[in-house]
Parts: sequence; C-alpha cells; structure tokens
Amino acid sequence: GMAARLLHRLRNALGGEGAGEARADGEAEDCPESSELEDDTEGLSTRLSGTLSFSSHEEDEDEEEQEEEGAGEQKAPQATAAVAEGGGRCSGWELEGDGMALDTPCPGAEWGPAAQRAGGSLLTQQLQDLWRRSRSSLVPQRLLFEVSSASVVSERSSKYVLYTIYLIRPGQCDKAPAAITRRYSDFDRLNRRLRCRFGCSMTRIAFPRKRLRQNFTAETIAKRSRAFEQFLSHLHSIDEIRCSPEFLEFFFLQDLQAAQRLTCTGMYREALATWANAYRLQDRLGACSSSHFLLTLAGLVVCHQELDELGEAHGCCEQALQLLEVQGSHPLLGPFLQAHIHLAWKVGKDKRCSEAQLQDLREAGLPLQPQPTLKECLIKEPLE
Repeated sequence: GMAARLLHRLRNALGGEGAGEARADGEAEDCPESSELEDDTEGLSTRLSGTLSFSSHEEDEDEEEQEEEGAGEQKAPQATAAVAEGGGRCSGWELEGDGMALDTPCPGAEWGPAAQRAGGSLLTQQLQDLWRRSRSSLVPQRLLFEVSSASVVSERSSKYVLYTIYLIRPGQCDKAPAAITRRYSDFDRLNRRLRCRFGCSMTRIAFPRKRLRQNFTAETIAKRSRAFEQFLSHLHSIDEIRCSPEFLEFFFLQDLQAAQRLTCTGMYREALATWANAYRLQDRLGACSSSHFLLTLAGLVVCHQELDELGEAHGCCEQALQLLEVQGSHPLLGPFLQAHIHLAWKVGKDKRCSEAQLQDLREAGLPLQPQPTLKECLIKEPLE
C-alpha cells in the first residue's frame, strides 16, 4: 500500500548519515532522549493520528503500524531559530512524495488536522474520520493536544528530538495557536513529579518507555508523538492534576522565564512574542486567575509600551485591573494603576477611576514615595 511504500522510502533516507550518527551518539549518550518505546506500547492506541503520521485505510486489518515520518537531522542553531521564528513552534522536517507533505502551519493560515497543501491528497475523508475517532476514543476533552512536528537536534555530544505540541480548543481554529516545544526529558520529568504527588490517579496513565537503540527512527518518533498526545490528554482529564502547579507550569513556565530574560535585555519584540504565547497557553489551560497570569499581563504592557504600541498596552493594563478587582490587595495593583493612568492619558482615555483608586491606596497606607514601575517589578520577580 501507499503507506508501506512511504515507510520504505523513509527507512532508506534514514539509513545513511542520520542512522550512522544515531548509532555513534546513542552509545555515548546517557540521557532519557536516547531511548524508544517498547514494542508492546501497553495502554497506548495502536493507531497514530494527528498531522505527523497516518495509516492507509486499505491496511486497517494489519497489526503493524505504518507511520509516515521524516526525521531529517538538523543542527542546533537551525532548530533554535525555527522555534524563535514560530513564536514557540518548531518548523519540523518535511516529507514529500506521492502528493503528501508535512508542514508546520503559519499564524493566520489553516492548520491542524484540517490543513492541506495545495494539490496534496494527504487528508482523505477516511483519514479525517480516523483522526476524529482516535481522539473521541478518549474521555471527553475540553482541550486537545496535537504534536504538529518533531525535529532531530544535534548538539556537540548529544542528540535529541524536539516535539512541538499545539493546544487546541475543540471546534475552534485559532489564528495564533498556543504552542510549546519539549523534549523527552521534559515529559519524563513531568511524569515523575506527578506520580510522586498523585500516585493513585496516575496508576492508569501510560507513559512511553525507554530503550537504548533505534532512537531516531520515524517509527519511534511517530509512536512517541502519539503517546505524548494521549499522555497529556489523560492528565488533562483528571481535575486534581489539571489544576496542579506541576501540570500547569510544564506548559508556560519556560516561556515566562524566557520572556523575562528577553525583557531584561531590552529585546522587546522577541519578548512580546514569548509573553503572548504564554498568555495563550494560560488562557487555554484556564489558568487566568494566578499571579503568573498577572505577571504575563505586566510583561505585555511593558513590551507594548516600549514598542510604542500604547493602545495594546492600555488594553492589557485594563484587563489586569479587572482581575485585580476580584483579588483585592496585590503587590502589582499600585504599579498597574500607575501604568494605566499614564497610558490612559497618552491614548486619550478616562483615567479618573484609576486615579481615585490609587488615592484610596495611598490613604490606606501605600507609601508616598515613588512605587516601583511595572518593568521594575517584572525584572525582580523570581520565576522558578
């Protein structure tokens, strides 16, 4: 069938330079990424789905999985640049042949399982049905996790796979999707932390096992991609895990730390994209009432203001003040009020309410000396 021919072509492509380096590096490397799923992927679906891999509908009776993957090797600087340009997404490898292609979508374009290259015939009706059935087989979800691409990254003495995951709201097509890039060790760390804290809840949740050979084959990457989708979906279906700091911070803490570093060094355009992705991640995960979310809004205000995008900065400031109305006293309330008063004056909006609220704070004991600005608060805030 077509899938078998593609898999054969992939194996030939991977059998040269990539396979040689994988064997050489695999012996020297002692990290979790240098491993593959056991053949008996217990607890995981026997069919892969998403944009990474599909099975031919003519081979539904076969027990062997057919993955359509391209695991072309990339050097670390190239992979890093791809992530930065995509606002947190990684432009993975592409496989072309027989009218099929794997692409990383661009903001504003059609993307996800419904996306299709012009002239391509990847997503037939059968494949679309397979994609829907594979995800509906899990418990009902309010959020979907889709591995959209995977890149093999080489760094000096190490080699690993970087997975890009989209967080998708069912029934919606976001022009700017929330995305993360993670490697196997990140997932493994999350798994161990959650099993330590939620032992009983984690007993029925499968996690891809490890072996020390054939680490970077298309089959292993495709299986692991599907396994990570299911792993995150299962975690998200359990209330106590879905709301835990361990689970939530797995998605957005790295972005917050990176955005903070970029803001401190004056790289406001790059920082803005990272703050914006962190905002989308927290929004998808329903984590919009935490101090992390207020810090994210502070980062957006600062970067928009530094880039002379005052209307956007004012809007973010107003959103933060609406959240602070519910929370009451908060260390960022004074700095947000000061920023809102200044921005409202700049854009010609009403600032009397914020002025009155700031005066009330001062009468209630807020020191009269100048308060730290939002930017100063942002730089000093520890993110661990």
